[in-house]
Amino acid sequence: KSKKDKDPVNKSGGKAKKKKWSKGKVRDKLNNLVLFDKATYDKLYKEVPNYKLITPAVVSERLKIK
Repeated sequence: KSKKDKDPVNKSGGKAKKKKWSKGKVRDKLNNLVLFDKATYDKLYKEVPNYKLITPAVVSERLKIK
């Protein structure tokens, strides 16, 4: 045997596995209202002015509207 065969550094390790790419973040389908119903409209005018931060995203998420 040659010196290369006896050297543990050369023996260790194997073929590296191919990287598996992640599918990314999967979001669940949102089924938000496009038009207001009476209850949502009243809630909009009653609760939204009291929010600490009012953005389209926050209002959409909390009231389930687009």
